[in-house]
Amino acid sequence: MLDNQRLDSSKGYTVIERTEAPIAPQKSIWVRLIGQPLRSIDLPHQTVGKLVGLAVFASDALSSTAYATQEILIILAAAGTMALGYVFPIAIAITALLVIVTVSYEQTIHAYPGGGGAYIVARDNLGELPAQTAGAALLTDYVLTVAVSVSSGVAQIASAFPDLFPYRVPLAVALVAVVMLINLRGVKESGATFALPTYFFIVMMFATVGVGLFRALSGTLGTVSNPPHAVLETGLGVVTPFLLLHAFSSGTAALTGIEAISNGITAFREPRSRNAGITLIWMAAILATLFLAISFLSRVMAAVPSEEETVISQLARTVFNGQGPLYLGLIAATTLILVLAANTSFADFPRLAALHAGDGFLPRQLTLRGSRLVYSYGIVALALVASLLIIAFNASVTALIPLYAIGVFLSFTLSQVGMARRWWKAGHLSPGQDVNEPGSVLRYQPGWQVKMVINAFGAFCTAVVVIVFAVTKFRDGAWIVIFLTPTLVFIFFRIHAHYKRLAKQLSLENYQPRVPSFRHRVILPIGGVHQGTLEALHYARMLSHDLTAVHVSVEPTETERIKDKWATWGEGIRLVVLDSPYRVMYEPLLAYIEEVASRRQQNERITIVVPQFVPKHWWHNLLHMQTATFLRFALLFKKNIVVTDVPYQVE
Repeated sequence: MLDNQRLDSSKGYTVIERTEAPIAPQKSIWVRLIGQPLRSIDLPHQTVGKLVGLAVFASDALSSTAYATQEILIILAAAGTMALGYVFPIAIAITALLVIVTVSYEQTIHAYPGGGGAYIVARDNLGELPAQTAGAALLTDYVLTVAVSVSSGVAQIASAFPDLFPYRVPLAVALVAVVMLINLRGVKESGATFALPTYFFIVMMFATVGVGLFRALSGTLGTVSNPPHAVLETGLGVVTPFLLLHAFSSGTAALTGIEAISNGITAFREPRSRNAGITLIWMAAILATLFLAISFLSRVMAAVPSEEETVISQLARTVFNGQGPLYLGLIAATTLILVLAANTSFADFPRLAALHAGDGFLPRQLTLRGSRLVYSYGIVALALVASLLIIAFNASVTALIPLYAIGVFLSFTLSQVGMARRWWKAGHLSPGQDVNEPGSVLRYQPGWQVKMVINAFGAFCTAVVVIVFAVTKFRDGAWIVIFLTPTLVFIFFRIHAHYKRLAKQLSLENYQPRVPSFRHRVILPIGGVHQGTLEALHYARMLSHDLTAVHVSVEPTETERIKDKWATWGEGIRLVVLDSPYRVMYEPLLAYIEEVASRRQQNERITIVVPQFVPKHWWHNLLHMQTATFLRFALLFKKNIVVTDVPYQVE
């Protein structure tokens, strides 16, 4: 039934707009897993406020407090226990960098309220190559975020329950699948689901560091009892600048996730920029406080880096005097936030991939929203690649960390360089003058010099971190990302070139209408004579009287039976029999079609009519040879030939 029908002929042709009555979706296991489909008009209602937005986009950054200090200690341990005292000064330096990056991205949020972060900024101000470089770096980082976060969460579980250590890989993959399914349900629903665990983590961490700081200042904290065996303990006793830079680069993992809010501004309610900016400041303040407190307490209580027990676990049992309810509560909260950190990637990776795809640098399918108004293809792709990484690196956080931060800091640098150039361009506009750019509107900005300096200084700082990270972590695995990023950029441009060629070939700009065909030749391949064949024959006769049936003979006896049946049922249509002594099915037929096509006249159209069985159940296809499918696939690549299927439904 039609609810509405509107005819419009104002432009010289008739347009009929039909509004169908809503069709209720069919019940299925998939619908039960991800929820009932949402209408397109519901998209504006799938946005979130600041409190839920903090849970959706800040979990990655906040979760880094669970392992950033430990990664610093792992590097410092190479110089012996005395070197561990440098953990807090290094944490202060990283926090200063956090402040710089936060201020820079706060400016980005207000300049680009449409979201997109580093990719859009670089595209509008630096060009396509820097934009694709930033995008490749961020996409890689999002994949690594999922792998690192989930692996770290599983490490927390194994710290509390050592018997689970051998099963950390399947546990990690299972957790990735769970987060994927929750995100397929939609941003609003996933945010509501993850809000409670995020705030539970914040409360537990502040309670732990609060009690720890009180005990440290009162002199009652003590040191870690029964400390685990420290990894990388060589006792060299030499603290070199290179070692400190190495430790600093490892600790910068605490800054990963800062960019997430600027990439996902469109997920916030109006006023988007204001809500996103406030959420960013909240996140940075919480992150800085927890990171500094954990680093300070780790030194006071003499925590050691170990694969056997995390620093957070050591902190909790030292502060709470054992593995009691509060200890288990913190471990549970930390595990949850680490798993939820992957949710930040699941929120941003599909959006960024959709931007790339919309510009023609990734497959177009990534721009499509699923039944729950999320980019389902991007979500599933992220889960698959991250799971492969977890399997490849055996769910080891230490092995994955060297690959982790270099991508995000490269995107930081490109974003800040782009913003600095944007302020320079804005400073050369007249007051009231507007310039429309693909990602935003450029206007004159009072005080643009200060903003340009802030972003330029931020770019300088993050560029230094990129260089330090690349040098210090190169042999540890950073070389993989260093070579992977340009490889991805190359692939992006190859995809873009394909789409450009396709658009040029499909363009109507210089299209010359073809002379209508005066002759239509039809070829009907047959493997036997039955009802399905006759249905295809009747259809082919409606297309043209110039019709030829073709049979490839691999069994002479069977061929004779087909010839006899065709004499009765073929309706006088000529039958061409192609002998195939080597029993190949497709090559003789394709050679015959090419021969006919080579003699094709200028105004002649050739159509291949292919009969095809359509069984009632999908698994029935396994019982048939699928000749029609293979034949159709082969013919699709023949120029100037039309392939038509004639389905025949069977029980």
